[in-house]
Amino acid sequence: MRAPLRGLVGIVATALIAGACTGAATTSVPTASTVAAPSNTAAASPSVAASPSAAPVSLTYFTFSAAPDHLKDLDAIVQAFQQKHPNITIQVQTASYDQYFTKLQTAVAGGTAPDAFELNYENFVTYASAGSLLDISGPSAANAAAYYPRAYSVFQSGGKQFGLPESFSDVLLFYNKDLFDQAGVAYPTTDWTWKDELAAAQKLTNPAKGIWGDFQPVQFFEFYKVLAQNGGTFFNADASSATFNDAKGVAAAQWLIDKANKYKVMPTAAQLGGKDDTALFASGKLAMWHNGIWQFSGLKTAAFKWDVQLEPGNVQKAHHFFANAIVASSKTAHPQEAFEWLSFLTSSPEAVSTRLAASWELPAVADQSQFQSYLSQTPPANRKAVFDALANIVVPPVIVQESQLQDIVTKALAKAQLGQASVQDALNGAATQVNALLK
Repeated sequence: MRAPLRGLVGIVATALIAGACTGAATTSVPTASTVAAPSNTAAASPSVAASPSAAPVSLTYFTFSAAPDHLKDLDAIVQAFQQKHPNITIQVQTASYDQYFTKLQTAVAGGTAPDAFELNYENFVTYASAGSLLDISGPSAANAAAYYPRAYSVFQSGGKQFGLPESFSDVLLFYNKDLFDQAGVAYPTTDWTWKDELAAAQKLTNPAKGIWGDFQPVQFFEFYKVLAQNGGTFFNADASSATFNDAKGVAAAQWLIDKANKYKVMPTAAQLGGKDDTALFASGKLAMWHNGIWQFSGLKTAAFKWDVQLEPGNVQKAHHFFANAIVASSKTAHPQEAFEWLSFLTSSPEAVSTRLAASWELPAVADQSQFQSYLSQTPPANRKAVFDALANIVVPPVIVQESQLQDIVTKALAKAQLGQASVQDALNGAATQVNALLK
């Protein structure tokens, strides 16, 4: 699901809502204090009012998370939905993550928005504020308890519900047990701090064998999290001003940068030599890796033993919480039918079981008993950490100009890592630019 955490050190976050692009391919398928609060003045949007019709209805659904690996899984969910709603046909449109949001923006601006579509949390505020989303507050309230509360609430704006949480994922510390055993280093525990992580990484790094002790991208998504782990906040209390350039922010950024530049336990982009961190861990050359649970399926056949643990913190724990929602267009001609699809795709037993069997992220449902099949799968053995991490989640700071925010911060971090500016000066410059966006 998440491209942002797979990039090389110092990459610039991809703009999520940018210029025009060609239309999507169509396939017929029979909490945190670091968060900028969503606007309380979301544009007026139509709501679900009409009763479902027995007449034939065709709905378009646009997705990035299903393509290319989970189209068969989505097809199974669609088929189950259509069996229960024989008058509704779902037409699936797909696009890759790096093209999805430009295509979606073009469709919305051109008046050809799909009836229903996926939105990640980072882009939700932009679409809700623009009045592009259907208000589903009324019908969704009756089933709100079905969802993990935090996942449900983040897709509200101006006191209204504009989306249902489709899935969630978080980030953990992956570790190569074989490398730990060979170096005689104890495995990570829930009590580990940054100091423990660094001490282990120094023992595990072996340049002669091309083995690195640690990898954590130096970019926006990791910075806002380690800032929280250091007790800092991205914005002030009313989200009117950036605070990530204070002493806590500088120390957090320094932690990321020093692992490569000072302590030499993490490869730089040049040292990776074109190989990304996913390939590095999969090849058995990386001892610890900060990445998301979406990596589990790709590592099932790894030639070494590995597991996961909660990420170390400094003054406190903090874990990424990523969530996707399914929303409906405010322009849909079939609001009730669109809501029926949203609800089924996000909380039905058929959708939940399909996702879990396919390791297609995790459904954001509250009933933990539904996850027994997921928890019993190995590797990793410690899948319980996926849910333990929810006790201290931190969602991305979000503003309407989200892509600019991410770009500004990532560029500042890259500038500091390359020695073109001190960490303090780089973050000060980024804070000035971000504050201009907030005006």
